Amino acid sequence: MMGDAKMNKTQAVLAKSARFHVRATSRQAQLIRAGASRRGVKLTDYILDSLCAQAEMDLADQNHFVLPKEKWDAFLKALDGPPKVPPGLKHLFSRPSRAASR
Repeated sequence: MMGDAKMNKTQAVLAKSARFHVRATSRQAQLIRAGASRRGVKLTDYILDSLCAQAEMDLADQNHFVLPKEKWDAFLKALDGPPKVPPGLKHLFSRPSRAASR
């Protein structure tokens, strides 16, 4: 068990090796400190949690999208159907490879 605790401590140190240096107005600093205090967490934890939550929302459109029902049905049909192969690509793959002939 002691080894597990040591490994977790090491992982925690490694996990928090990156640093960010930011400047804030006194109003912003006061607001952030008040938010951390209200939640009862350390200032750093509050800032990181808030920034990570915002980053996840900013990146969500890359992982999640919403379509109207008719477009969703068409999207699923396209995924389930056979792939469409452009004629030029079909012709390209029908020729022998230059790399294979060397």
